[in-house]
Amino acid sequence: MPELASAKEGGGATPRWNVAGYLAVLTAAVCWGTSGIFVKLIVVGSGISALALAFWRDLLTSAILWTSLTLLRPAWLRVQKKDLLWLMGLGGVGVGTFHVFWNLAVIINGVAIATVQQAAMPVIVAIVAWLLWREALTVYKILAILLTFAGTMLISGLDAWGGVRLSPMGLLLGLGVPITYASYSLFGKKIAGRYHPLTILTYGFSFGALALLPLQLLTSQPWPVPVAALPWFVGLLGIATILPFSLYTFGLERLPASVAGILVMSEILFATVFAYIFLGERLSPLQILGAALVVGGVLILYKSR
Repeated sequence: MPELASAKEGGGATPRWNVAGYLAVLTAAVCWGTSGIFVKLIVVGSGISALALAFWRDLLTSAILWTSLTLLRPAWLRVQKKDLLWLMGLGGVGVGTFHVFWNLAVIINGVAIATVQQAAMPVIVAIVAWLLWREALTVYKILAILLTFAGTMLISGLDAWGGVRLSPMGLLLGLGVPITYASYSLFGKKIAGRYHPLTILTYGFSFGALALLPLQLLTSQPWPVPVAALPWFVGLLGIATILPFSLYTFGLERLPASVAGILVMSEILFATVFAYIFLGERLSPLQILGAALVVGGVLILYKSR
């Protein structure tokens, strides 16, 4: 559920193209909602570690993007040297490290909870932007922060009525997932508008794979690759990575960025439904309330923009 740095704000598209934009973003949300399912099925079918899975996902996605742009849009691959540092941070933290945290969160916390924890990303961006760039912290933003914080506590099981509680590692991941995910937008802020979103994605996945490459010596690799896990990995690359990013990019060209950001929040609903159908995961009533608070906080944050 990314907030691409080069997303355009504005509403100049015609109604005909707006419909296509809505459908594209909603379809992207459905595809992103399958990510946790594929991750869990791959881990169960192969025993691959979260670290190795993140590396191979980023490496192969990078290879596909480089090949596609080289053949179709080679000019999009040109970037200025001064921007490489920001692209390295975006890829190393916002893609590579995020995918490690995301995989661990799916494995330990479950798909539904991990998706809600990830949704706190825009609020973290707002806080960091206030600290670093003195962007105004309005009443709307403060309310969004409070709602998201309360929702995160409930979704994590920190309630006075007992019930399911996350492990210390699960709570740590609840912070790591949105923080590393937020770094994508924070680093991307420095290069916003200079490059096509697919250019940023190509370099982001490339630097993400490079950042995780040395760490592969610390974990076992899935060799030989279990045949049963291959279809799920192909689905992770195609359905949960390349297809939704492409659809979201298509939608951003036809919708205001704020509208696209709100629409893509539906990923939480889709991920929760998929987790219930395919994995039997269920949220408690208080966790459902927490999810609603997180979504409400993010919607208020978008309204403030």
